[in-house]
Amino acid sequence: MSSQSIITQASAVTFDQRVDEIAKQVAKYHKDGKKIFASSSFQPQSVVLLDIISRVDKTIPIYFLDTNYHFPETIAFRDQLAEKLGLNIIDIKSDIPVDKQVDENGQPLHATQPDKCCHINKVAPLEDVLPQFDVWINGIRKGQSSVRAQMQKEEEGKHGILRYHPILDWDSKMVFQYINERKLPLHSLVAKGYFSVGCLPCTGKADPTKPLWSDDRSGRWQGQQKTECGLHTSL
Repeated sequence: MSSQSIITQASAVTFDQRVDEIAKQVAKYHKDGKKIFASSSFQPQSVVLLDIISRVDKTIPIYFLDTNYHFPETIAFRDQLAEKLGLNIIDIKSDIPVDKQVDENGQPLHATQPDKCCHINKVAPLEDVLPQFDVWINGIRKGQSSVRAQMQKEEEGKHGILRYHPILDWDSKMVFQYINERKLPLHSLVAKGYFSVGCLPCTGKADPTKPLWSDDRSGRWQGQQKTECGLHTSL
């Protein structure tokens, strides 16, 4: 399936008002003296929030969790968007080297204890960032999981952080329509059947038997009883 065939299936939506509302909210945070940061995994849907941030306030730092397990295509996508959108990207990673991230039998944690792997490489590094800021902008959406479906646009997070989810009510059709209208690049793995891209060892292609827009995280942690890395359940 080509990237173009994916984005042309998205229904038309007008986005100017939505972007204006986000801009007003960010301006209010600034007026109130709040320090703002954003996080991004630079997966396929990430480009929407990143583009909006680039239009609203390019100075907002965007933290990227470099787990050392990303697809090369994700790193290339990060670099492409940084240049195209003029983003202020800050890479962070765990203090524990990959060769030390093993269980008692010497097996990689991502294979035997994925929750612990996610905590070491995602949750712990970002938790260290939270005390430096007042507002955390991230791109979670209700349709991505049952956990996220219960979230609100603004919620209190750990260490007193205010979590702001500006595109919480966007569905996948809206995401790809925005990409189409703004002529934004697509993550190169989308055309190969990956609609949600995490770390390489724990990401597979989306379920080909499901409708394109029905479950864009079906490739994450395939075969495991796991749907979240912990960032949005513990922070």
